[in-house]
Amino acid sequence: MPSPRWQPGESGNPAGRLRGSRNKLSEEVICALLRDFREHGQKAIAKVRREQPGVYLRCLTLLVPREHKAEHSNPIKDMTDQQIERSIEVIEQILAEREAGANAKVIDGVPEPVPALPPPPDGPNKVMDAADTAVGRGSARCHPLRA
Repeated sequence: MPSPRWQPGESGNPAGRLRGSRNKLSEEVICALLRDFREHGQKAIAKVRREQPGVYLRCLTLLVPREHKAEHSNPIKDMTDQQIERSIEVIEQILAEREAGANAKVIDGVPEPVPALPPPPDGPNKVMDAADTAVGRGSARCHPLRA
């Protein structure tokens, strides 16, 4: 039997694509499409609707789920007599507890004022600074407010 060309754990293509490069490219393409759609999307849709109604309708049908099953079922028909009797007992117990709660005594009282909290100190917010450091300050990515 011929031996393998490389040993287990070694790549067959050491000069291959870098890890994550496909995701990075996909993300950049999606961000570019999103920016373009935000600028020209409504006009493009209106133009397609006027000039190519068939293409417009095809796009709409692609957005609708292919198959939406709405089946009527009656789970009570599948229950045994014992299950139905137990369900009735549970419902009666819930109704009895609700009735008992309706007859509960209400205690009248006057709320006491609570002192207000002191205002937050002025100065840098350490939590937000840590979050900016973790995410990257001013990260534009696809965020509409940072683009």
